[in-house]
Amino acid sequence: MPRMAKCSKHNKEPMSGTEQKSIFQRPFWVSFFALTAAIVWGWAYPLIKLGFAEFEITQAMTGSKMLFAGIRFACSGIIILAIALCSGKHLGIKSANGERSYLSLIYSVMFILAYSLVNTTLHYTFFYIGLSYSQGARAAILNSMSVFAVVIMACIMFKSDKLTMRKIVGCVIGICGILALNLGSEDSGSFSFMGDGMIILNALCGASAALMTRGLNKRIDVFVGTGYSLGVGGALLVIPGLMMGGTLPHVTMWGCTILLLLIGISTLGFSLYNKLLTCNPVGKVAIYNSLIPVVGAVTSCLCLGEPFYWKYVVAGTLATAGIYIINKGKK
Repeated sequence: MPRMAKCSKHNKEPMSGTEQKSIFQRPFWVSFFALTAAIVWGWAYPLIKLGFAEFEITQAMTGSKMLFAGIRFACSGIIILAIALCSGKHLGIKSANGERSYLSLIYSVMFILAYSLVNTTLHYTFFYIGLSYSQGARAAILNSMSVFAVVIMACIMFKSDKLTMRKIVGCVIGICGILALNLGSEDSGSFSFMGDGMIILNALCGASAALMTRGLNKRIDVFVGTGYSLGVGGALLVIPGLMMGGTLPHVTMWGCTILLLLIGISTLGFSLYNKLLTCNPVGKVAIYNSLIPVVGAVTSCLCLGEPFYWKYVVAGTLATAGIYIINKGKK
């Protein structure tokens, strides 16, 4: 069987007639892997809330939430780094500009630490706290804010990203969908800082980390970088969690099973998604993220017995339409 070609760094060079595309560049497998990542991430919403209930972690137990999240991501990072090591990948860090000075290497290490802090530690501290104060379906739709935030932030920070009419329309429609979550009576949910506010902060961290990924790929293999981000970021969740008196009050076989499923979701989802981003145009991959709020909302209502409100349909439809409009014109 012929050996598959590696993805080029910028994915711009045409493939020769005899050169075989990587499996991560073939249309069927791109769709399959991107769909898989989106679906497993959607399932994280009900599983986290089920984990809180099984381990008896209450809303006030912030340290325990951080410990629960930290164990998940630290284990996922270790698994990814072990796979990278066994597959012969280089675990070392290089400077972004190719220089070999200690100062440039230290800068690269600091960048990866900052990426780990934003992408994992802060990101999921806000997420786990917010999810414990919010319904899973509501949080899933609200978290789509990260897509619109990254579009706006990229246009501000990078000259190569232009604010087009298509992006403006997509962001307006998507944000209207998020605002639709506050329609209806108080019984159907209204804005709260500890719930919605934390999920919004989580979304902003996710958007910031997405922009930082451009710099990460210059300093380290993206698969290895994913392992470092989850491992280091997870450790930075575990340590303060323990210092705040965090524990897993009620450990059961079902609770451990839920935690293992969440570890698997992180390992599979982040590995597939980040690998696809290095081999394909961002828009071609990101478009599948529109399924995450839909899967998260549906699975939360089915698994948690949460009431399903009509505004979830409106909000989910508008958020999904906004994400689709933003990405449909990208090649």
